[in-house]
Amino acid sequence: MEYSHNDAELVRQPIGYWSWAASDAVVTRIRAVLAGIGTTQPQAWILSRIAGAEPPPTRDGVTGVLSGYAAAGIDDLDEEIDATVARGWVTQDADGHLELTPQGEDFHARVTRTQAELWQERHRGISDEEYVLTLKVLQRFIHNTGGKAWHH
Repeated sequence: MEYSHNDAELVRQPIGYWSWAASDAVVTRIRAVLAGIGTTQPQAWILSRIAGAEPPPTRDGVTGVLSGYAAAGIDDLDEEIDATVARGWVTQDADGHLELTPQGEDFHARVTRTQAELWQERHRGISDEEYVLTLKVLQRFIHNTGGKAWHH
C-alpha cells in the first residue's frame, strides 16, 4: 500500500481528519453494501439486537441501546423499527416485545454473512495486534480530549 506521506510527515498529520476520513469511508461502504441487499445500517443493528435475545427486547430497550449511535446519522430509530415490522422481519407483541419472524431470521443471517465479508475486506493486511493498537490509540485520543465513547 502506498501511504499519503512518509513517516516523518505522517507524525504531523491531524488525527481529527484521518479518523473522520476512516469513519466516513467505512460507514459509506457498509451502507452501500447493505442497501444493495435491501436494508439500512440501522435496520441491520435492530435485527442484531433482537436476534436471539432472551427475553425478547422491547422497542424502548432496542432504541435505548442504539440511541448512542445517533451521531452516526440515524434520524429516527422508531421509524427504522417500524420498517423492519412492515417488511415482515420483526413482530411486536402487545407488551412491546420485538421478535424476529422466520423471514427476519433468514434475512438477519444474510446480513450477518454480509457484515462478516465486510469485516474481512476492511481488515485485509491488518493484523489483530495492529487493529487492537489502533483502537487503543483512538480511545486514548478520546480520553485525552475529554470525549466520551463506548461501544457495547
